[in-house]
Amino acid sequence: MTVRAARCHGGPMTQQILDQRADAVIEANKYLTLGTVGPDGRPWVTPVYFTPDGHDTFYWASSTEAVHSANLAANPDVSIAIFDSSVRIGGASAVYFRARAELVPDDELERCAAFYASRYPELRAYGADQLRAPAELRLYRARPTDHWILVRGGDPDFGTGIDSRRPVWG
Repeated sequence: MTVRAARCHGGPMTQQILDQRADAVIEANKYLTLGTVGPDGRPWVTPVYFTPDGHDTFYWASSTEAVHSANLAANPDVSIAIFDSSVRIGGASAVYFRARAELVPDDELERCAAFYASRYPELRAYGADQLRAPAELRLYRARPTDHWILVRGGDPDFGTGIDSRRPVWG
């Protein structure tokens, strides 16, 4: 079955290709854009370096004084976009998530801090004691609840003429 045939029939090959594309976007990028909401209801977005654990969990280290960290303390619901902003206009690949974010619990810090630092050699490694109270820097994670990929309108396999999003890993 060709990709075009899968598109017309909505077969499992189509979903597998979209899932693989979404995985590739995550692996190719170092930063995610984290969207939070403040106590006043106003949105806030910020880029954070992240380490993915597949597409199920994303880790980052931030100051507890950062706006997004304060927002997370009050409301753990977040939105995430991962994309490469350096590509030509019309060539974007992106994944989008709704997720729940939290501080990594103290009893998981040793393992999760080592995992977070393992992605790139230039990333600073933190010990668990550097990431728990009273330290200002903490390790956070987000666990997505909903997942989508951007499908460009001109995509040769899945495009419809207008950019859209399609669910992945469902």
